[in-house]
Amino acid sequence: MNLRIAQEEAEFKNLSPYACKSAETKGRVFEEEKCTIRTEFQRDRDRIIHSKAFRRLKHKTQVFISPEGDHYRTRLTHTLEVSQIARTIARALSLNEDLTEAIALGHDLGHTPFGHSGESVLDEITPGGFEHNKQSLRVVERLEKDGAGLNLTWEVRDGILNHRSANRPATMEGMVVRLSDKIAYINHDIDDAIRAGVLSKRDIPRDIVEVLGESSSKRLNAMITDVIENSMGKDKVIMSSEMSEIVGKLRQFMFKNVYLDLRAKREGIKVDHMLKSLYKYYCEHPEKMESEFQKLIEEGDSVEVVASDYIACMTDRYAIKMYTDFFMPSSWNIY
Repeated sequence: MNLRIAQEEAEFKNLSPYACKSAETKGRVFEEEKCTIRTEFQRDRDRIIHSKAFRRLKHKTQVFISPEGDHYRTRLTHTLEVSQIARTIARALSLNEDLTEAIALGHDLGHTPFGHSGESVLDEITPGGFEHNKQSLRVVERLEKDGAGLNLTWEVRDGILNHRSANRPATMEGMVVRLSDKIAYINHDIDDAIRAGVLSKRDIPRDIVEVLGESSSKRLNAMITDVIENSMGKDKVIMSSEMSEIVGKLRQFMFKNVYLDLRAKREGIKVDHMLKSLYKYYCEHPEKMESEFQKLIEEGDSVEVVASDYIACMTDRYAIKMYTDFFMPSSWNIY
């Protein structure tokens, strides 16, 4: 019995007419024999989870750079929270959960060390600029598996590329992830800011608290419920205008009081110096990069772009180690 075909048939029976069906995928860049057990989107999810880029997310900053404590979010835990929220919404709307999960798990694979501070530095120095969503696509198309990429389906790659608020994904599942990303980070960043002493619960404006509630779980429930109620039976995934306004106010509050906080800026200055120094070093000494990145240069990619690739792939601690190795004196013993 071919379990994949049975699952594909079940999707046509059970999913919304607006859902993306596995059997109707636009396919992969390189055609492959299909699995007898998993649908195409399930295979993509598995490839992402087993990728090196996914494993590195556990040591990449979400907001707070190198925090002292085990309970702050990392890029990996953020990704898992986005996936959980996105699957909840997708299931409620009878959309394709496998596609939704694959996009969610892959959406931040291209993020830099040190969070958005690192992204800002690479955007400044990389020829043509740097955007983590585009880099996430480059990771799955070019950088993984020694330059072969993961050969994901078109729908997953579209969702990864277009998960930022300014973009529009081609599938409903991609729209779910785009909103879930915003819902996840705005809530968990409040938790981490309170844990770090940057915020207190009393700092959050009362008009926001009255709509969303005082706890993280209440805020999440309010936002997720609003998305489901306002997207049911529609060909788009949206919040109500009232909820969008409140979320916008909360986001502005977070930028003013957390994301642009002076303590974070001080660490950002260090990140700026560190990554620019590493970038200059690798552009001048490409032989110091791993062989898989040297291979990209041999195949025609510019040294500058590959140096940016290499740094973007680093975890926080690996970037610090490389900077220390190259630029900090070490003790030595003549005996």
